[in-house]
Amino acid sequence: MESNILKHDDGPLLLGVMGDPIKQSKSPVLHEAAMRELGLAGSYVPLHIRPEQLEAAVKGIKALGFRGVNITVPHKVNVMEFLDAVDEDARAIGAVNTIVNDNGFLKGFNTDGIGYIRSLKEEAAGDLSGSTVLVLGCGGAARGIIWALLKENPDEVIVANRTKENAERLAREWQSFGRLTACGFEEIKDYTARADIIINTTSVGMYPNLNETPIDVGLIPEGIVVSDLIYNPLKTLLLQEAVSKGCRIHGGLGMFVYQGAFAFEYWTGRPAPIPVMRKAVLAEFGV
Repeated sequence: MESNILKHDDGPLLLGVMGDPIKQSKSPVLHEAAMRELGLAGSYVPLHIRPEQLEAAVKGIKALGFRGVNITVPHKVNVMEFLDAVDEDARAIGAVNTIVNDNGFLKGFNTDGIGYIRSLKEEAAGDLSGSTVLVLGCGGAARGIIWALLKENPDEVIVANRTKENAERLAREWQSFGRLTACGFEEIKDYTARADIIINTTSVGMYPNLNETPIDVGLIPEGIVVSDLIYNPLKTLLLQEAVSKGCRIHGGLGMFVYQGAFAFEYWTGRPAPIPVMRKAVLAEFGV
């Protein structure tokens, strides 16, 4: 981690999350719990920012003295042009989800991929080297995850997308970083059999569409790892069906918690109280 440590005390810590819409975000719950646990005075606030307001809102980070903000849809790409600097990984991924304000200098980071990998390795697949990973989707979330996956030395990452050309474009872009294969969803049955891990990065199966799966669950090999970025519901139909096939499953809650934990550590320079953060979010779901 770079030296983005909070170097001085300007009073209460001011943090937030920018998105459109924003009322559904659990990030305030996550970070307020962390601040309370560490005894940090301050607030983490949801900020409803429409696309046409984004540039002014980013300037407001400096003017209002925010230590940092998270960025969620639809601003993760467009926000980059309004920052003073962007981390090398975030630049390659093409999206920013965390901004750190160091005395008026705004730098963007992407904690989605590293948060996901940290969660996946702790909860389901401790060693990713030499594995064959099938990633469903190639949008912004998928890019962050694939970029982080390639650093774990997998044997192959297969990118499946409804529009095959988009998957092929991503495979060409990052071909020098690892073995990437592209396919369309209509030919996915030719690739599932050799997968050690299947990761769903699409929104298929998210509340309220609870009876949908991104692929035919009959294609899932027995005993592999199946992961879903969705955390509402906590266990999608894809994961439920994977359990019936003896698979180890990994839900999206871990990624959400860990991407927030990395952001919190960038802002404060202190280890995030991850168990407390996870418990706070689960409580929101009545668990």
